Amino acid sequence: MSRGDELKELASELSRAAEAARRVGLPTTVYLLSMALVEVREAVAAADDGDDDSAA
Repeated sequence: MSRGDELKELASELSRAAEAARRVGLPTTVYLLSMALVEVREAVAAADDGDDDSAA
């Protein structure tokens, strides 16, 4: 599994965890998970950009 795939899987898991925290009313946890999700999505985008560069 590539780094990009692992990051995408992590983003999916963070999203599910944030939704579960939202359902049970844990706003601070939702906030923290959301911030982590933003960081992971940025890393996914960077990893995808790196893949494009190596393909050229």
